[in-house]
Amino acid sequence: MPDLAAVQTYLRSLQDRICAAVEGLDDARFAEDAWTRPEGGGGRSRVLKEGTVFEQAGIGYSEVQGATLPPSATAHRPELAGAPWTACGVSLVFHPRNPYLPTTHANVRYFEARPDGRAPVWWFGGGFDLTPFYPIDEDVLHWHRTARALCAPFGGEARYAAHKRWCDEYFFLKHRGETRGVGGLFFDDLNADGFDACFGYQRAVGDGFLDAYLPIVERRRDTPWGEREREFQLYRRGRYVEFNLVYDRGTLFGLQSGGRTESILMSLPPRVRFEYAWSPQPGSPEAGLGDYLRPRDWLAELA
Repeated sequence: MPDLAAVQTYLRSLQDRICAAVEGLDDARFAEDAWTRPEGGGGRSRVLKEGTVFEQAGIGYSEVQGATLPPSATAHRPELAGAPWTACGVSLVFHPRNPYLPTTHANVRYFEARPDGRAPVWWFGGGFDLTPFYPIDEDVLHWHRTARALCAPFGGEARYAAHKRWCDEYFFLKHRGETRGVGGLFFDDLNADGFDACFGYQRAVGDGFLDAYLPIVERRRDTPWGEREREFQLYRRGRYVEFNLVYDRGTLFGLQSGGRTESILMSLPPRVRFEYAWSPQPGSPEAGLGDYLRPRDWLAELA
């Protein structure tokens, strides 16, 4: 049987642990906004600003309810149209100050819908992905090795391959013809193996995020950088804005379900620039990013 309370307890703990780990790396602290939603539920949004490591780091926990699922949810589950629902999750986006330290995103979530006269319909979703501006093969390899390792008890190589491919396909800017970064894991509608196994995988993904990201922070936080790298970082952050506002299902679900706007949009970078028809100088480090913005078998190519 699904255990909503156990999921909520885990997710609140995960938010606490990630905040503590980030604060252990930086000289700034998270500020918390606790909020309630008139339709039911609420959450706590935490944002760290102007740290020496992170220009902005946002991580939110929410547990919300509604009378009817919004269109962004029923588009791929039309049989649940009109059903009351409950959702809870942790979502984060970290925007580092150093351009050699990648931006990152992670999310773990749980949905439960209750169609009339039927048992609850539940599923898990989530994942994590990495968006470097100056990719370093050692970091990409570590990121994907960590992702593969946490998948091992839950289908092994097949699970990693499927959810890595799903990540590549989901975080793809169709109008640019490029991935958002070097990928990671993404999954949704996970319920086929039973509640306990699916919840176990969600915990592995949530816990694995720190294992994947913190070593990269330690390696790159003190890399020297200048105005050129900063300007490129701000330019490439524009792609992050494009994806989140055009394609991201979580953003659409939050806005369509009457969520707290500030919490939904805290994933956006604090500073960004757009420049018409800009292209990098051929052969430059900035031009080299393009080779990383396509689906690749990183573990085979970089090992």
